[in-house]
Parts: sequence; structure tokens; C-alpha cells
Amino acid sequence: MSFQAHQRAFAAYIRNPNQNPIPVGANNERMAVYRELFFNNVTGFLTANFPVLHRLMDDEAWHTLAQDFFSEHICHTPHFSEISEEFLSYLQHERQCTTDFPFMVELAHYEWVEMALSIAHGSFSLLIDNVMETPLRLSNLASVLAYQFPVHQISPHFLPTVAPEQATFLVVYRDVHEEVQFLEITPLTYQLLQLIQEQPDQVAQIYLKQLSQLFPFVNEAVLMQNGEEIVKNLAMRGVVVSMNSC
Repeated sequence: MSFQAHQRAFAAYIRNPNQNPIPVGANNERMAVYRELFFNNVTGFLTANFPVLHRLMDDEAWHTLAQDFFSEHICHTPHFSEISEEFLSYLQHERQCTTDFPFMVELAHYEWVEMALSIAHGSFSLLIDNVMETPLRLSNLASVLAYQFPVHQISPHFLPTVAPEQATFLVVYRDVHEEVQFLEITPLTYQLLQLIQEQPDQVAQIYLKQLSQLFPFVNEAVLMQNGEEIVKNLAMRGVVVSMNSC
């Protein structure tokens, strides 16, 4: 057996010893140690990075989910910090289980965003003065999100089985104290942040004018007044920043 073939046999057994033979010449006890070490490492990362999803499942269900990911998904990165993104990809594109929570993918995405922002490189300065006259952009440490389910409310005591009529809009961001925060926002604020993200480095009045065209049923004067407060609040939190502060 070539070295590469031996590697493949070794990895296949580590992934799923129930469906793959032990490599020729390998010691059963040592392979069991390797198997436990690899699987526990991966499971540990999943447990740490998806704490809410983990709490919703009993030990057997969580172990089965982790085992299915470990044995079936082909990771495209050697970095442990990217296991969470691989797990999310597995849930989005490969996982097929009719008993999964209907909100599982959205919840996992939300938890992944929180983790990704917590370790992302970058910094910014709060925009305090002349907020309305300063060209704005979305902080590179903020994500604007829309979900069918209220993922930020899900817990062992709240497990919705049907998505509500109203979608959930959130912005998740890392503040100046390096803490990841979330803010539930209205559809109007969500659209405002989408405009800032897609068309950066314009002043607030331009975005608010576009917003008034997208929401013609809202009184323009009221929208402009309330919009100014929204922009200032987002700047105070570090969600929107100036082009020179990123």
C-alpha cells in the first residue's frame, strides 16, 4: 500500500470506523485513541461555537449530528477556526434529516456570524460629531441579517415550529469594547443599512431620500426626522462609521 493510500485508509477509519476497515497493520487500541482525539476536538469546537443549538439537543442527538458532519462532510480548510463555517455549509447543502428543527440552519448561521465577528480582524473609531454631514459606510465588524425565524429568541423554552408572518431583521456587530452585540431592527432600518452597505461613502440625507422612495407610504418629513435619529443611534453603536475610521 502506498503512503497516500494508507493515509486515505487511516482518515476513512477515523471518520467512520463502522463503515471503513481498520488500516492494514494498525493497532486497534491506538486507532481508537486517534479516533476519539479527532472526534472530540471537532465536537468541542461545534459545542463552543454553536452553544444555543447544542443546548436544544440531548446528548445523543448532538453526538449523532456531530458524527454525521464528521464522517460525511469534506472540509476544505485545515484551520480549526473555520470548522464552524464548514459545519454551516454542511447544514445548508448536505444535511438531510426530517426531524431537524425547522430553524436549525438560520440559528446556526446566526451563531456563526457571532463567532466570526468575535475573531475578525479590524477596528474602528466611533463617529460622534457631524454624523449627518459625514460620508458613511457599514462597519466591517457588523452584519445585517434577515431571517424567517426569530433566531435571537430561540431557547430550550422557545422552539417555534412555524415561521411567523413577519421576518426578523437584525444587525450583529462588535462594539468598541470588543464585545459582540445584536440589535433587532425594523424593515426600514434594515433597508437603510442595506443601502449604506451597497452604496458606501455617501451622506445620510442621500440614503434617507432613497429610503423615502422605497417606503412611499411613510410621511417623508417623519421619515427624515426619525431617520436622523436612527443614523445617529447606529453611529453611536459603531454599526455605521466614517470611511476614514475603518
